Amino acid sequence: MLIPPHKRYHRLFVYHLTLPVMPTIDDPDYIGGWIEDGSAILFFHHDRDREIKDLCAMKNAEVIYQADMSFTDWEAGLMAQSFTCENMTFAPVWEETAADVKIDPSVVFGSGFHPSTRLALETMLDLLGQAPEINSVLDLGCGTGILSIAAAKRGIKNIVAMDNNPLACEVAAKNAADNGVAIRIRETDLRNEAPDTDTFDLVVANLYHALLLDLFKERKFWQGRWYLLAGFIPAMEEELMATLPTPTPKFIARRRRERWCLWLLQKKN
Repeated sequence: MLIPPHKRYHRLFVYHLTLPVMPTIDDPDYIGGWIEDGSAILFFHHDRDREIKDLCAMKNAEVIYQADMSFTDWEAGLMAQSFTCENMTFAPVWEETAADVKIDPSVVFGSGFHPSTRLALETMLDLLGQAPEINSVLDLGCGTGILSIAAAKRGIKNIVAMDNNPLACEVAAKNAADNGVAIRIRETDLRNEAPDTDTFDLVVANLYHALLLDLFKERKFWQGRWYLLAGFIPAMEEELMATLPTPTPKFIARRRRERWCLWLLQKKN
Protein backbone atom coordinates (compact mmCIF):
# COMPACT_ATOMS: atom_id res chain seq x y z
CA MET A 1 0.00 0.00 0.00
CA LEU A 2 1.00 3.62 -0.32
CA ILE A 3 2.78 4.95 2.76
CA PRO A 4 3.97 8.59 2.97
CA PRO A 5 5.97 10.07 1.38
CA HIS A 6 4.78 7.93 -1.54
CA LYS A 7 1.62 9.12 -3.27
CA ARG A 8 1.51 6.79 -6.27
CA TYR A 9 3.29 3.86 -7.89
CA HIS A 10 5.98 4.33 -10.52
CA ARG A 11 8.48 1.46 -10.50
CA LEU A 12 8.23 -1.83 -8.66
CA PHE A 13 11.26 -3.68 -7.30
CA VAL A 14 10.26 -7.28 -6.68
CA TYR A 15 12.19 -9.84 -4.64
CA HIS A 16 11.22 -13.50 -4.43
CA LEU A 17 13.00 -15.17 -1.50
CA THR A 18 13.26 -18.65 -0.02
CA LEU A 19 11.52 -17.52 3.16
CA PRO A 20 8.57 -19.61 4.40
CA VAL A 21 7.21 -16.77 6.57
CA MET A 22 6.90 -13.05 5.95
CA PRO A 23 9.73 -10.99 7.49
CA THR A 24 9.01 -7.84 9.48
CA ILE A 25 10.01 -4.87 7.34
CA ASP A 26 10.00 -1.28 8.61
CA ASP A 27 10.64 0.74 5.48
CA PRO A 28 8.45 3.46 3.88
CA ASP A 29 9.59 2.11 0.51
CA TYR A 30 8.01 -1.25 1.28
CA ILE A 31 4.71 -1.77 -0.55
CA GLY A 32 3.84 -5.20 0.79
CA GLY A 33 4.13 -8.87 0.03
CA TRP A 34 2.88 -12.37 0.62
CA ILE A 35 3.86 -16.02 0.86
CA GLU A 36 3.35 -18.06 -2.31
CA ASP A 37 4.26 -21.73 -2.60
CA GLY A 38 6.35 -21.53 0.56
CA SER A 39 8.41 -18.49 -0.42
CA ALA A 40 8.12 -14.75 0.18
CA ILE A 41 7.45 -12.18 -2.54
CA LEU A 42 8.29 -8.60 -1.50
CA PHE A 43 7.57 -5.33 -3.34
CA PHE A 44 9.38 -2.00 -2.93
CA HIS A 45 9.25 1.41 -4.58
CA HIS A 46 13.03 1.55 -4.95
CA ASP A 47 16.05 -0.72 -5.25
CA ARG A 48 16.63 -2.68 -2.02
CA ASP A 49 19.39 -5.03 -3.20
CA ARG A 50 21.64 -4.31 -0.22
CA GLU A 51 18.86 -4.65 2.32
CA ILE A 52 17.63 -7.88 0.74
CA LYS A 53 21.18 -9.26 0.76
CA ASP A 54 21.41 -8.49 4.49
CA LEU A 55 17.98 -10.03 5.11
CA CYS A 56 18.97 -13.22 3.29
CA ALA A 57 22.20 -13.46 5.30
CA MET A 58 20.29 -13.03 8.56
CA LYS A 59 17.53 -15.50 7.64
CA ASN A 60 19.74 -18.00 5.77
CA ALA A 61 17.64 -17.43 2.65
CA GLU A 62 18.33 -16.95 -1.05
CA VAL A 63 16.92 -14.80 -3.83
CA ILE A 64 14.95 -16.94 -6.27
CA TYR A 65 14.49 -14.06 -8.66
CA GLN A 66 14.19 -10.29 -8.65
CA ALA A 67 12.68 -7.82 -11.07
CA ASP A 68 12.53 -4.11 -11.79
CA MET A 69 9.40 -3.12 -13.70
CA SER A 70 7.03 -0.25 -14.23
CA PHE A 71 3.71 -0.28 -12.39
CA THR A 72 1.97 -0.24 -15.78
CA ASP A 73 3.75 -3.46 -16.74
CA TRP A 74 2.60 -5.04 -13.48
CA GLU A 75 -0.95 -4.05 -14.44
CA ALA A 76 -0.54 -5.97 -17.72
CA GLY A 77 0.11 -2.77 -19.65
CA LEU A 78 -3.07 -1.09 -18.43
CA MET A 79 -3.04 2.51 -17.26
CA ALA A 80 -4.32 3.15 -13.75
CA GLN A 81 -6.72 6.00 -14.36
CA SER A 82 -10.27 7.09 -13.58
CA PHE A 83 -13.27 5.55 -15.30
CA THR A 84 -17.06 5.57 -15.09
CA CYS A 85 -19.16 2.44 -14.79
CA GLU A 86 -22.97 2.39 -14.54
CA ASN A 87 -23.03 6.04 -13.43
CA MET A 88 -20.44 5.41 -10.71
CA THR A 89 -16.99 6.97 -10.99
CA PHE A 90 -13.80 5.22 -9.92
CA ALA A 91 -10.29 6.61 -9.62
CA PRO A 92 -6.90 5.68 -8.18
CA VAL A 93 -6.17 7.50 -4.94
CA TRP A 94 -3.52 9.72 -6.52
CA GLU A 95 -5.94 11.37 -8.94
CA GLU A 96 -7.25 14.64 -7.53
CA THR A 97 -10.49 14.36 -9.46
CA ALA A 98 -13.69 13.70 -7.52
CA ALA A 99 -14.91 10.10 -7.66
CA ASP A 100 -17.52 7.93 -5.99
CA VAL A 101 -14.86 5.32 -5.22
CA LYS A 102 -11.13 5.90 -4.73
CA ILE A 103 -8.88 2.83 -4.84
CA ASP A 104 -5.30 2.19 -3.82
CA PRO A 105 -4.60 -0.73 -6.19
CA SER A 106 -1.36 -1.70 -4.45
CA VAL A 107 0.04 -4.79 -6.17
CA VAL A 108 -2.97 -7.09 -5.75
CA PHE A 109 -5.61 -8.13 -8.27
CA GLY A 110 -8.88 -6.28 -8.71
CA SER A 111 -7.84 -2.70 -9.36
CA GLY A 112 -10.71 -2.24 -11.81
CA PHE A 113 -8.38 -1.68 -14.74
CA HIS A 114 -8.27 -5.33 -15.79
CA PRO A 115 -11.01 -6.25 -18.32
CA SER A 116 -12.28 -9.14 -16.18
CA THR A 117 -12.72 -6.94 -13.11
CA ARG A 118 -14.34 -4.19 -15.18
CA LEU A 119 -16.74 -6.69 -16.71
CA ALA A 120 -17.70 -8.00 -13.27
CA LEU A 121 -18.12 -4.46 -11.97
CA GLU A 122 -20.37 -3.41 -14.86
CA THR A 123 -22.53 -6.52 -14.59
CA MET A 124 -22.86 -6.35 -10.81
CA LEU A 125 -23.88 -2.69 -10.77
CA ASP A 126 -26.37 -3.29 -13.58
CA LEU A 127 -27.86 -6.24 -11.69
CA LEU A 128 -28.11 -4.34 -8.40
CA GLY A 129 -30.01 -1.60 -10.20
CA GLN A 130 -32.56 -4.10 -11.53
CA ALA A 131 -32.89 -6.55 -8.64
CA PRO A 132 -33.86 -4.72 -5.44
CA GLU A 133 -34.32 -8.08 -3.71
CA ILE A 134 -30.53 -8.44 -3.51
CA ASN A 135 -29.52 -7.36 -0.02
CA SER A 136 -26.36 -9.39 0.62
CA VAL A 137 -23.18 -10.03 -1.39
CA LEU A 138 -20.36 -12.55 -1.02
CA ASP A 139 -17.26 -11.37 -2.89
CA LEU A 140 -14.84 -14.25 -3.49
CA GLY A 141 -11.29 -13.26 -4.41
CA CYS A 142 -11.94 -9.64 -3.45
CA GLY A 143 -8.50 -8.25 -4.30
CA THR A 144 -8.56 -4.51 -3.67
CA GLY A 145 -12.18 -4.71 -2.56
CA ILE A 146 -13.44 -2.65 -5.47
CA LEU A 147 -16.51 -4.83 -6.16
CA SER A 148 -17.53 -4.94 -2.50
CA ILE A 149 -17.04 -1.20 -2.11
CA ALA A 150 -19.14 -0.52 -5.21
CA ALA A 151 -21.90 -2.79 -3.86
CA ALA A 152 -21.80 -0.95 -0.54
CA LYS A 153 -22.06 2.38 -2.36
CA ARG A 154 -25.20 1.00 -4.03
CA GLY A 155 -26.73 0.44 -0.61
CA ILE A 156 -25.94 -3.22 0.09
CA LYS A 157 -25.47 -3.54 3.87
CA ASN A 158 -24.46 -7.18 4.26
CA ILE A 159 -21.18 -7.76 2.40
CA VAL A 160 -18.50 -10.35 3.07
CA ALA A 161 -15.29 -10.22 1.05
CA MET A 162 -12.78 -13.10 0.99
CA ASP A 163 -9.26 -13.49 -0.34
CA ASN A 164 -6.42 -15.90 0.41
CA ASN A 165 -3.82 -13.13 0.01
CA PRO A 166 -3.22 -11.30 3.33
CA LEU A 167 -2.02 -8.19 1.50
CA ALA A 168 -5.25 -8.14 -0.52
CA CYS A 169 -7.27 -8.33 2.70
CA GLU A 170 -5.24 -5.49 4.19
CA VAL A 171 -5.61 -3.36 1.05
CA ALA A 172 -9.36 -4.08 0.79
CA ALA A 173 -9.88 -3.12 4.44
CA LYS A 174 -7.98 0.15 3.97
CA ASN A 175 -9.86 0.97 0.77
CA ALA A 176 -13.22 0.24 2.41
CA ALA A 177 -12.39 2.46 5.38
CA ASP A 178 -11.13 5.28 3.15
CA ASN A 179 -14.37 5.10 1.14
CA GLY A 180 -16.51 5.16 4.29
CA VAL A 181 -18.17 1.76 3.84
CA ALA A 182 -18.43 -1.28 6.10
CA ILE A 183 -17.35 -4.64 4.70
CA ARG A 184 -16.50 -7.83 6.57
CA ILE A 185 -13.21 -9.08 5.18
CA ARG A 186 -11.96 -12.61 5.78
CA GLU A 187 -8.64 -14.16 4.84
CA THR A 188 -9.78 -17.48 3.40
CA ASP A 189 -8.09 -20.00 1.14
CA LEU A 190 -10.90 -21.18 -1.13
CA ARG A 191 -8.66 -23.95 -2.42
CA ASN A 192 -9.04 -25.71 0.93
CA GLU A 193 -12.67 -25.02 1.74
CA ALA A 194 -15.65 -23.84 -0.29
CA PRO A 195 -17.57 -21.01 1.38
CA ASP A 196 -21.10 -21.31 2.71
CA THR A 197 -23.29 -19.30 0.37
CA ASP A 198 -26.78 -20.00 1.73
CA THR A 199 -27.13 -16.61 3.46
CA PHE A 200 -26.18 -14.55 0.39
CA ASP A 201 -28.38 -13.22 -2.38
CA LEU A 202 -25.47 -12.63 -4.76
CA VAL A 203 -22.20 -14.56 -4.98
CA VAL A 204 -19.48 -12.81 -6.99
CA ALA A 205 -16.55 -15.01 -8.01
CA ASN A 206 -14.00 -13.40 -10.31
CA LEU A 207 -11.45 -16.20 -9.98
CA TYR A 208 -9.09 -18.29 -12.03
CA HIS A 209 -10.41 -21.22 -14.01
CA ALA A 210 -9.07 -24.11 -11.88
CA LEU A 211 -10.46 -22.65 -8.66
CA LEU A 212 -13.87 -22.12 -10.26
CA LEU A 213 -13.87 -25.78 -11.31
CA ASP A 214 -13.17 -26.85 -7.74
CA LEU A 215 -15.89 -24.62 -6.34
CA PHE A 216 -18.44 -25.77 -8.91
CA LYS A 217 -18.07 -29.31 -7.58
CA GLU A 218 -19.00 -28.28 -4.04
CA ARG A 219 -22.70 -28.47 -3.21
CA LYS A 220 -22.53 -25.77 -0.55
CA PHE A 221 -21.17 -23.33 -3.13
CA TRP A 222 -24.55 -23.45 -4.90
CA GLN A 223 -26.79 -22.27 -2.06
CA GLY A 224 -26.97 -18.59 -3.09
CA ARG A 225 -29.62 -16.97 -5.30
CA TRP A 226 -27.58 -15.18 -7.98
CA TYR A 227 -24.08 -15.97 -9.29
CA LEU A 228 -21.73 -13.63 -11.10
CA LEU A 229 -18.85 -15.77 -12.37
CA ALA A 230 -15.83 -14.36 -14.19
CA GLY A 231 -12.10 -14.79 -14.75
CA PHE A 232 -12.12 -17.27 -17.67
CA ILE A 233 -11.78 -17.19 -21.44
CA PRO A 234 -14.00 -18.87 -24.10
CA ALA A 235 -11.77 -21.95 -24.37
CA MET A 236 -12.50 -22.73 -20.71
CA GLU A 237 -16.28 -22.46 -20.89
CA GLU A 238 -17.04 -26.00 -22.05
CA GLU A 239 -15.24 -27.53 -19.08
CA LEU A 240 -16.91 -25.13 -16.66
CA MET A 241 -20.31 -25.83 -18.20
CA ALA A 242 -19.83 -29.57 -17.71
CA THR A 243 -19.16 -29.02 -14.01
CA LEU A 244 -22.33 -27.04 -13.26
CA PRO A 245 -24.68 -28.72 -10.78
CA THR A 246 -27.99 -30.40 -11.56
CA PRO A 247 -30.46 -28.80 -11.85
CA THR A 248 -28.43 -26.29 -13.80
CA PRO A 249 -28.86 -22.66 -12.70
CA LYS A 250 -30.65 -20.43 -15.16
CA PHE A 251 -28.36 -18.46 -17.50
CA ILE A 252 -29.35 -14.80 -17.33
CA ALA A 253 -26.45 -13.38 -19.31
CA ARG A 254 -23.15 -14.28 -20.91
CA ARG A 255 -20.90 -11.31 -21.53
CA ARG A 256 -17.42 -10.71 -22.91
CA ARG A 257 -14.87 -7.95 -22.61
CA GLU A 258 -11.85 -8.42 -24.82
CA ARG A 259 -11.00 -12.12 -24.33
CA TRP A 260 -12.59 -12.43 -20.88
CA CYS A 261 -15.98 -14.00 -20.20
CA LEU A 262 -18.62 -13.63 -17.51
CA TRP A 263 -21.70 -15.65 -16.65
CA LEU A 264 -24.66 -14.32 -14.69
CA LEU A 265 -26.70 -17.19 -13.30
CA GLN A 266 -29.81 -17.45 -11.15
CA LYS A 267 -30.52 -20.48 -9.02
CA LYS A 268 -33.78 -22.21 -9.94
CA ASN A 269 -36.41 -22.35 -7.20
